[in-house]
Amino acid sequence: MSAPGLPPDVEAAFAAFPASARAGGLALRDLVFEVAARTPEAGPISEDLRWGEPAYLTAQTRSGTTIRIGAPKTGGYGLFVNCRTSLIEEFREMAPHLRFDGRRGVLFADRDRPDRVALAMLIRAALTYHLRKA
Repeated sequence: MSAPGLPPDVEAAFAAFPASARAGGLALRDLVFEVAARTPEAGPISEDLRWGEPAYLTAQTRSGTTIRIGAPKTGGYGLFVNCRTSLIEEFREMAPHLRFDGRRGVLFADRDRPDRVALAMLIRAALTYHLRKA
């Protein structure tokens, strides 16, 4: 399943990314929708802005925590989750080769090609976070 068209506000947020980070951010967006399509318990995901960044939520089922895609001031791009979850701590053990931003995200340099297999595990865990914690 391919990602749906960009809502205008989300399109504007991606357009505000530095040109060097935009393709990576959009690739992460595609991966979020691909994983969501293979995760029926998450239900449909909605795409919105949270803190000015593209955000992906399981609004209908409330099965997951919000996933955000951002372009940090330090450069590159990243995939972020709520820092109050245990997701990044758990994921750090599964994929120690990646670069992390504390308890909130995974960071990539502009030139990085993200590990899609590892990131798919993180995305699926985020989309079903509340189901696992129940």
